[in-house]
Amino acid sequence: MHGSDLDGCLLARFDGPAPPDWLREWLDRGLAGVLLFAANITGPDQLSALTKELRAHNPDLLIAVDEEGGTVTRLEAATGSSYPGNAALGAVGEPETTRQLAQGIGVMLARHGINLNLAPVADLDAPGASPVIGVRSFGPDPDQVAAHTAAFVTGVQQSLVAACAKHFPGHGRSRGDSHLELPVVPATLDELRAADLIPFRAAIAAGVAAVMTAHVVFPAIDDRPATLSPRLLRTVLRDELGFGGVIVTDALGMAAIGDDERSAAGAVQALAAGADLLCLPAGEAAQQTARAALEAAVQAGEVSGRRVAAAAERVRALAGWARPAPGTPPDPAVKSATARRALLLAGPVGPLRSAPYVLDAGGRMSAQLADSAASLLGLLRARLPGTAGMRLTGPATPAELDTALTAAAGRPLVVAVRDAHVHEWQRSLLRRVLAQRPDALVVGTGTVHDRALAGPAYLGTRGSSRASLTAAASLLAGLDHDAVQTAAGGEPADEQ
Repeated sequence: MHGSDLDGCLLARFDGPAPPDWLREWLDRGLAGVLLFAANITGPDQLSALTKELRAHNPDLLIAVDEEGGTVTRLEAATGSSYPGNAALGAVGEPETTRQLAQGIGVMLARHGINLNLAPVADLDAPGASPVIGVRSFGPDPDQVAAHTAAFVTGVQQSLVAACAKHFPGHGRSRGDSHLELPVVPATLDELRAADLIPFRAAIAAGVAAVMTAHVVFPAIDDRPATLSPRLLRTVLRDELGFGGVIVTDALGMAAIGDDERSAAGAVQALAAGADLLCLPAGEAAQQTARAALEAAVQAGEVSGRRVAAAAERVRALAGWARPAPGTPPDPAVKSATARRALLLAGPVGPLRSAPYVLDAGGRMSAQLADSAASLLGLLRARLPGTAGMRLTGPATPAELDTALTAAAGRPLVVAVRDAHVHEWQRSLLRRVLAQRPDALVVGTGTVHDRALAGPAYLGTRGSSRASLTAAASLLAGLDHDAVQTAAGGEPADEQ
């Protein structure tokens, strides 16, 4: 086993906009990769300088982000993503449009020296199921999701930025959030083959460079989470699906696995099971615990040196290929036009007669996913002076709701919710508001499964990206397409 092979299987992370000394030293010793989050990024120039500094310590470094477009963004976290997300793309139904927009994401990442994008989400949207997938999915139909997944992979990888299809073998059926618990899905392998695996097959056929594992247990297949399952990673993903690229774990610090500064059992088991690149938990102590536990496992024979060497070789090969070369991004108008085309209008939805009152509970889908900076309330305020309202991230008290409804008297009332069909407090909010204001316009910023909970008027955005919320706000404000970009302040500076 090469001396740095173990380090060549690890994807580390750090806090803040500058790398600490311990990370620089680890990079000098051959650390394979660094995963960046929004807190590591303060702006375009800083990001480019950061990736240059990191690569000065290791020229073959993988620098990764989760840049899915839509809800999950790192580079545009301060403003909300200018890209409509997967649900919107699936609704528009044009894989070529998905490829164009994914190409734009790849160009954006390549310009800043990022060479691994932990996207696309290849999971299916199962109505009423996963609280953490939802609009991150292209939809419920396996063939549709497969076509868009392949298109996204192709678009991102045009700039020699590696794409990563996730979360194998499928997270969409789970009713739990693996950030918070270990979800269990009763599906059999044959059921997965008939549905959930189809998008992963398409991603592999499209040449996807990496596949990320799901922290989900499928008891009919293995009593261990997929991340730790040799049967799913080796027998199914490698042998049956023929995937020869890098298998990346989802974050091992998530509650479903539970690695921390005290234990790294998940890292050891994942590497032994067939994962190649381990996404380590947050914090220097936890990451060094993982490194030490892996080294001890190799010395004790729990993980073979051959297994480590093979994993490190795959990671090195990926890093050798992923040499970002940005091309030309698509016309920015494609993003806003796609978001607008994805809107679902049901009932009397149109420009508001006057400045509304907005109860905005349409923010983040999980407490463990960063909230988008864009909000329907904020975007309407920018377009309709006099707009008032309240943002809600949890249940409103009766007094708060009474105050809001009093303030809304005589004005159009807009209630934004996100996947109320999954969240009881949002269903309760809708019931209480519609009982007093049946004329309220319900805006669903999650999946369109909330339509059944609304009154006569419903506007679905299929995501809470800046692109999708801007499309909704502009429609409600009566702005035409040309006015949308002006009102939104144009494109981010690094994309012009």
